[in-house]
Amino acid sequence: MTDVRLLTLANGIELECEEAGQGARPLVLVHGFTGSRDDWREQMVPLSELGRTLALDLRGHGGSTNTGDPESYTLDQLCEDLGRALDVLEIAECDLLGHSLGGMVTLRFALARPERVASLILMDTSARAMEMMPARVMEGSRKLVRKEGTGALAKLMRDAASGNPRTAPSTRAAVDAMGFDRWWDRIQKKLDQMDPEAFVALSLALGEQQSAVPRLGEISCPTTILVGEQDQPFLAPSEELESGIPDARLVKIPDAAHSPQLENPAAWLAAIRDHLARVRA
Repeated sequence: MTDVRLLTLANGIELECEEAGQGARPLVLVHGFTGSRDDWREQMVPLSELGRTLALDLRGHGGSTNTGDPESYTLDQLCEDLGRALDVLEIAECDLLGHSLGGMVTLRFALARPERVASLILMDTSARAMEMMPARVMEGSRKLVRKEGTGALAKLMRDAASGNPRTAPSTRAAVDAMGFDRWWDRIQKKLDQMDPEAFVALSLALGEQQSAVPRLGEISCPTTILVGEQDQPFLAPSEELESGIPDARLVKIPDAAHSPQLENPAAWLAAIRDHLARVRA
C-alpha cells in the first residue's frame, strides 16, 4: 500500500508525494524531465520493504502545481522546492536518489544543503549541460509544445516510436514486456499533466546550465552512480561523476538504458539494496 498526498510548500507551490514503508531515514526519489512519480510505480512496494520511501512530483510535472510561468522553472527553483518539501515532511536527513534532470537537481541540493543528504544516488544523469535530443529535434519539440501543448508531443513520439532506430534494445524489450499501448498511455498521461512552460524552460536549462563539475569534490556523503549500459549519452557523464566525487561507486546496469528501473528492475533494485545496506549499516 502507498499513500498519496499534496504537500503545500512555504512558497505556495503544491507537490504531489507518494509514500510507502517505514523507517527512521527515508529514501527520497526525484524523477527526470517529463517524468513523474509514476516512473517508480513498479518499484515503490519493493523499495518500501527496505524502509520508508517517498516519490515526489516536481513542479510542472505529475500532480504538482503548474505555474504557467517560464521564469519559475529553473534548476535552482526545483532544488529549493525539494528542501521545502523535506521541511513539510519533517525530514531532517534522507538518502536521496535523482534520475536524469532529477539527478541534476539532487546533485545541486547535496552541494547546497549537505547536512540534509545522508547519501546520494545519481542515476543516468550529468554534472554538466546535456542535450537530451539533437538541437533541431529539441527546438521543433518546443515549437510544437508552445503551439499545441505537451500532449501533442506524446502523440508525435508514439507515432514515431516503432521505427526509431535510436531506441535502445533494452527499452524495446521493456516496451514489449509492458505492452506498447500501456507504455505509451503512461507517457501520454505524464505529458498531458506537464506544464508546457516547464517543458520549454527546463529543456533549455538542461542545455544551458552552469557546470557543477568543478564542485564535485565537495560532495562528502556516500555516493553511488547508476547508469544503464545502453544509455550512451550518459555513460561518459557518469564516469565523470565517479572520478570527481570522492569515493563514489559507479554501477553500470546491464540490459538497461535511460530508465533501468523499468528496463532491468531486478538489477536496478539490487543496486539500490546494496547502496542502502552500505550507507545504513
